[in-house]
Amino acid sequence: MPKRPLTDAPLDAVIIGAGVVGAACAYYATQAGLSVAVVDRGPVAGGTTGAGEGNLLVSDKGPGPELDLALLSTTLWRGLAAALPEQTEYEAKGGLVVAPDEATLKALRDFADGQRAVGVRAAEVAGDALRDLEPHLAPGLAGGFHYPEDAQVQPARAAAHLLAASGARVVTGEEVTAILRSRDGAVRGVRTPRRELRAPAVVNAAGTWGGRIAELAGTTLPVMPRRGFVLVTEPLPRVVRHKVYAADYIADVASGSAALQSSAVVEGTPGGPVLIGATRERVGFDRGLSTEALRRLAGQAAALFPVLADVRVLRAYHGFRPYLPDHLPAIGPDPRVPGLLHACGHEGAGIGLAPGTGVLIAAALAGTAAPMDPGPFRPDRFTKEA
Repeated sequence: MPKRPLTDAPLDAVIIGAGVVGAACAYYATQAGLSVAVVDRGPVAGGTTGAGEGNLLVSDKGPGPELDLALLSTTLWRGLAAALPEQTEYEAKGGLVVAPDEATLKALRDFADGQRAVGVRAAEVAGDALRDLEPHLAPGLAGGFHYPEDAQVQPARAAAHLLAASGARVVTGEEVTAILRSRDGAVRGVRTPRRELRAPAVVNAAGTWGGRIAELAGTTLPVMPRRGFVLVTEPLPRVVRHKVYAADYIADVASGSAALQSSAVVEGTPGGPVLIGATRERVGFDRGLSTEALRRLAGQAAALFPVLADVRVLRAYHGFRPYLPDHLPAIGPDPRVPGLLHACGHEGAGIGLAPGTGVLIAAALAGTAAPMDPGPFRPDRFTKEA
């Protein structure tokens, strides 16, 4: 089939990936006055974004560059919530992290002290006061911490509305099969089976498949898939008010283990169903259903909220989180390939970190000052010479 031009107008960048990170990159790039196209082999939010819960969390991140990016993104999400349609279902519901015993509560206290030192708002909640925040919580918990900055969106809708608001040119259902490069190795655009999109910059926002895009450009990025399941209950009255999770979730997020890990993360939604996560395991791109993962999730959720024990689960879904070995995303220009930028490897935090990522990418594309130090996210940090 002959190639069809998308438009005669020149492009400043092509973004590969129409998930929430790619959408945020497009939004902030066009806000900076750049002309961009977004291309994806599937539909908008058809990958990791569409399989997410919509977490916008600061509560699970210790002091460091990821928390800095989360705090920036939290502020940006508030602004986006006012600018985007209400169908994005942005809820500034806050998070509640609970501890079963005094030893775990002390660990949470130490963790929160470190977070508060860098600007996170966190308030300790005594065990006998937890049910003032969540009336249906199990009795006997030692206490917890309330994080008012935690929030939630409906991820697929957020990505779609963010992409629409960007005004970017969108090509879906076309896989990028080649990164176009000049004789000196600089990026010059992308090729799909139906067209070429030419631009002096290409942004790899392909999520779990970011390593494949890096290979097409002649470089490497060690992105690995980490499978996770979510349960969806029947519609209920608002029995869960916050995003509530057990303290061991924080350890699971930081772990690099390939084995199945699960810890209860429970939240209500505006539509009524309760979402129950979260599991993590490295099994490649195995899309098989894990009954063990679902059993663990159901049991842990019912232990945290006994009211859920007899509630029907209507469905389960799963996706692949894009995992990098040091648990930090790759964001910014790749010095090994002029014109190539990366915005992937956010693991389970991509929805929350998307706006900050988009701002950093837009600054790099436009040659303007970034709002925070992008150095820790350097894409070439995994190479021996970096």
